[in-house]
Amino acid sequence: MPRKIRVMIAKPGLDGHDRGAKVVARALRDAGMEVIYTGLHQTPEQIVQAALQEDVDAIGLSCLSGAHDVLFPRVMELIRENGMDVLVTAGGIIPKEDVAMLKKSGIAAVFGPGTAIDDIVKFHREHIRPRK
Repeated sequence: MPRKIRVMIAKPGLDGHDRGAKVVARALRDAGMEVIYTGLHQTPEQIVQAALQEDVDAIGLSCLSGAHDVLFPRVMELIRENGMDVLVTAGGIIPKEDVAMLKKSGIAAVFGPGTAIDDIVKFHREHIRPRK
């Protein structure tokens, strides 16, 4: 029997607003996924280390501070350095002109304000294959 999909929700940087991240975490949990929330003020290194330790299938990054253009690509760099095979999504206040750069860095999807929670859950279900 396959294990539940394991998703880690992380807040890199100094952004102190986590309501949206908690809403997404709860929605994924309510959809039957196992969710790990790392809390506020995480470094990219802490996020990747936690993802390795928790053996997650996906990482959801959330940033409202505008530092996504530095922090998210750094997370992706560390994921590659560690040979991880995880789906990475992003959310928060991210200008449309930054989405292409984030996707080029390896982020699978960017969910901005107003994205339906059901769409986020559906995306994860369609793009993650839980390991046994």
